[in-house]
Amino acid sequence: MSTPSYRELTLNGLWKNNPALVQLLGLCPLLGVSNSSVNALGLGLATALVLACSNLCVSLVRGVVNTAVRLPAFVMIIAALTTCIELLMQAYTYELYQILGIFIPLITTNCVILGRADGFAAKHKPLIASFDGFIMGMGFALVLLVLGSLRELFGTGTLFANMHLLFGPIAADWQITVFSDYKGFLLAILPPGAFIVLGLLIALKNRIDLHLAERAKAQQPEVPVQSRRVRVTGVIE
Repeated sequence: MSTPSYRELTLNGLWKNNPALVQLLGLCPLLGVSNSSVNALGLGLATALVLACSNLCVSLVRGVVNTAVRLPAFVMIIAALTTCIELLMQAYTYELYQILGIFIPLITTNCVILGRADGFAAKHKPLIASFDGFIMGMGFALVLLVLGSLRELFGTGTLFANMHLLFGPIAADWQITVFSDYKGFLLAILPPGAFIVLGLLIALKNRIDLHLAERAKAQQPEVPVQSRRVRVTGVIE
């Protein structure tokens, strides 16, 4: 199997094959905790870290794990790494850990992580596998952040509120009040609002892809059609 370039992996993870906008994987945490930017960023970074580390570990053991127990072994690796992230969040970002709740342990069952472990990391060397996991995780985290920021903006009129839960006291003044005296829009921070905003993001990406394809096609030089002489043999009645 040919090894893709780092540029190709980056483009796939962030745009062409984005796990959230294209593959539509991990929708449960994507829609469940993306009602604010701090929640979305916290879960996105945790998922990206688990994804990068699990890809590295899976690639390292790919040659010694029997095919019959491959998937259970991968799940055990992912579960162990998720537990490590969970303990770190309990130690350093306990309030955010309490807000995210069950969605932190559920990283173990995230289809993005298991899919990349079985579909990519098990077939490539450790360095390229860990890079693929990192980029796929960052693509997932960026969509989470955009989704959470939009829902927070329309729901409460602010951006980056409570960032101190993730980054500590240094982020206490990061909140941006976009709409003063804003009454709030409840639908935006409820699960139906997450479906609506995600659908609009997918539609926007598809429209951008279509525009780029049309522009690339228009820039291609037209190949003139050469006439060919046809020799006819026999009698034409």
